[in-house]
Amino acid sequence: MKYRHLFFDLDHTLWDFETNAKETMQEVYDLNALEEKGITDFDHFFERYSHHNERLWSRYTKGFIKQEDLRWKRMWFALLDFKIGDDKLSKEMSTHFLERLPFKKKLFPYTIEILEYLKAKDYKMHLITNGFDHIQFSKLTSSNLTHFFEEVITSEASQSLKPNKEIFEYALEKTKAGKDESIMIGDNLEADIQGGMNAGLDTIFVNHLRIETQVQPTFIIYHLKELEDIF
Repeated sequence: MKYRHLFFDLDHTLWDFETNAKETMQEVYDLNALEEKGITDFDHFFERYSHHNERLWSRYTKGFIKQEDLRWKRMWFALLDFKIGDDKLSKEMSTHFLERLPFKKKLFPYTIEILEYLKAKDYKMHLITNGFDHIQFSKLTSSNLTHFFEEVITSEASQSLKPNKEIFEYALEKTKAGKDESIMIGDNLEADIQGGMNAGLDTIFVNHLRIETQVQPTFIIYHLKELEDIF
């Protein structure tokens, strides 16, 4: 067995961020009476939030903005698209969103089954995540995933962010894993795949969205069940 240590990403790989975020944002939309404020199309609002969230996460991982700015400015920019410039409302919405999001439980199909399969085969499984510490640990607890992972490596603990190689090096040191017996499994081509490759790791691209890529991971899968063909 070549691999002993399996390093998973969490959001968009195992935990269905898009579905959980949309459900949470609907609650925030209702709680803050955004329809009465002129935002009558929730789906359009969520599309604008998702756009700014992705854009600002990219800036955050590159070190251009701070964590706190990411948290509330994704709301601020989304509101601004509807001609609402309100710092207080943006920060209140951010608080409401982050209070509720970690307790959503939607996982990608076959998540529990594949983790049970891998655990039964005695693989050592870990997480490497750029997400905020308390939120990620709450997600794991709420989704009943905690017991599958021996180590959870976060950007806060490692003082680094994927795709920087330092977070992967920290993970290897923390788990006492060798590069040749480790593999990174994730959905993000830059953070998980290119980051893992830059750190000298084999990689598995979980291509849920079936996008085209010029990056050459060690493996590409389109459904988590396909991990059974590798391990």
